[in-house]
Amino acid sequence: MAPKWIELITGSLEQKKRYKNDKARLEALPAPYQSVAQAFHRYLLVAGGVTDGDTLTRMFTDFADLWERAALDGTSVREIVGDDPVEFIESFAAAYSGKRWIDKERARLTKAVEDAERGEQP
Repeated sequence: MAPKWIELITGSLEQKKRYKNDKARLEALPAPYQSVAQAFHRYLLVAGGVTDGDTLTRMFTDFADLWERAALDGTSVREIVGDDPVEFIESFAAAYSGKRWIDKERARLTKAVEDAERGEQP
């Protein structure tokens, strides 16, 4: 186990190992699951907004489990994601209620409006 100060700077090494393992699981999927799962993975990284490492690693582990199971069962991609791929991945991400980067910006915006209401400068 790494000293606490190293993990404070770099983040949890165990979480990084889990993330790399889950990413490798996606890369090992057969076509067409691999390309679709990787596209969704990228979307989650860009738009998911989860900042809590435990939540993020749990989400990616569950995501890899989902695609591996679908590939084993022969479930079609469309059966998994439905008619709206964006709605599918947004709903998937919403199930993981960790701290998100947008929470800080929402609080900042709310405070700015409240300060303006009181006649204060932001």
